[in-house]
Amino acid sequence: MDGLVIKNTGSWYVVHTDNGEDVNCKIKGNFRLKGIRTTNPVAVGDRVTISVNPDGNAFITAIQPRKNYIIRRASNLSKESHIIAANLDCAFLVVTLAHPVTSTTFIDRFLATAEAYRVPAVLLINKVDLLTDDDDKEYCEAVASLYRTIGYDVLEISALTGEGMTELRERLKDKISLFSGNSGVGKSTIINA
Repeated sequence: MDGLVIKNTGSWYVVHTDNGEDVNCKIKGNFRLKGIRTTNPVAVGDRVTISVNPDGNAFITAIQPRKNYIIRRASNLSKESHIIAANLDCAFLVVTLAHPVTSTTFIDRFLATAEAYRVPAVLLINKVDLLTDDDDKEYCEAVASLYRTIGYDVLEISALTGEGMTELRERLKDKISLFSGNSGVGKSTIINA
């Protein structure tokens, strides 16, 4: 039975099968992908094959080739990497220009990683409702213009007020998407909206 990995909770994976069922699965044995040295052989977004044993336990038995993925250095300080998500239609980098401030260095590093692994990226400038004075608004326009000039889509949104959320929802429809960004930029608020 084939499906899409929609959640990873450590050693368990939730696979949404092609027949619409969500199945809790484990990886059988020492399951590793050829040519990719990562801490996690299976990632959210992977298309997988699963088998269910007569006792009801389900296991991931195969991973279909990935079209792309987003990766970061593993948090355990090893030389290995950690795949954040695979087979993405789009990676949305959520940033804020105030409360907290996201540095352009952070933005550039994320966009470079997305480019390197062939993941289309969109910059989401969240909390634009907090940019009340002219200097803040001018800075937002400058940042948006900079990234648009080099070829990126930029959406200015406010998850709190709903500004720009309709366009974002349209871009998410029937897509496999990733939301990434620093703590406090509003990823959970966007997802909950």
